[in-house]
Amino acid sequence: MARILTNGVLGLLIWFTGTSLYAAPGDTVMSLPAPACCPQGLALDGHYLWCVDRGTDMIYKIDPTNGAAIDSIVAPGYLPRGLTWDGQRLWCVDAEEPLIFAVNPATRIVERTLYCPVTDPTGLAWDGDELWIADDADNKIHRISPDDGTTIVTIPSPSPQPCGLAFDGTHLWVSDRTKDMIYMVTPDRGTVILSLKAPGPHSWGLARDGSHVWNVDYQTDRIYKIIVDDGAKYSRLSEKSQRLEFTHQVRNFGPDSVKSLDVYLAIPPNRDNQELLAPVTFEPQPFETLSDKWGQPVAHFKFASLAPGKFTPVTIVSTARIYQTRYFIFPDKVGTKNDIPKDIRDKYLVDDTKFALN
Repeated sequence: MARILTNGVLGLLIWFTGTSLYAAPGDTVMSLPAPACCPQGLALDGHYLWCVDRGTDMIYKIDPTNGAAIDSIVAPGYLPRGLTWDGQRLWCVDAEEPLIFAVNPATRIVERTLYCPVTDPTGLAWDGDELWIADDADNKIHRISPDDGTTIVTIPSPSPQPCGLAFDGTHLWVSDRTKDMIYMVTPDRGTVILSLKAPGPHSWGLARDGSHVWNVDYQTDRIYKIIVDDGAKYSRLSEKSQRLEFTHQVRNFGPDSVKSLDVYLAIPPNRDNQELLAPVTFEPQPFETLSDKWGQPVAHFKFASLAPGKFTPVTIVSTARIYQTRYFIFPDKVGTKNDIPKDIRDKYLVDDTKFALN
């Protein structure tokens, strides 16, 4: 009887980095200057952006095409933070008093005042019926009544320090100033559906339009327009071009000879995370090229005998451009089980050892 050992070794011989060349969710398509040096809350009324600044204690009306401040309102309170629009009024939360104010931008009159139900309020959002408020102290997000501030629903924050909030009609959007992330979460449980890297180092206020999220950054003093959904299914990051050499060995420790030996190695194809720059080469040449039941190309190497103390090296060399790939899965676009193509169902949903239905 022969005792054998198989071993695979991967070598990376060439390495350099690059960047993605196309737009995808999370990419910034526009950057505007904030109206002052301490921007925090952000809102969108359908035509104009509104930004509250804690340094000047002002709420600015901003042209979203060029960032020009075309109007301003004195913010109620002493430490204005979150800002949102309910279709007629601006709601602004003040962390010093703490109170929530509904301001009519046409008359500049505070038409309603609520006691803030959280100790360290940050972001504010309007869902069409009620308000949402983020609490930096207990890392929670609360849905509250616009009539008296009563808490109706509480969900966990997706990150330790929530700052900005926005609502897109279905999901809440939450920014985090320490993780530099923007999250899309479900309003029932706070489940994270999508996460995007924030464009700045101190992400604060958020606002949503049809296909973009607007984010104001407290450190860069800029307002960013970020792609949410442009039809891209994934993004490619951290591009690297590499020459990869994979060596597979079967070593016979004896004492007998191995009379026949078959080695099967998968051949790398083009994928979302990799593009071959040249045909794959082999040493030695394979006996034949096959395809397994999943459609994966496989190189078959055949050896007549392997004496004690001998080994059989098989080497595959490929040159490829590879990426870190992030997929974007929007629940409303997933479809149903019946939308899965038949060939995919027949391959991957069959009753078998790896997916035992019975």
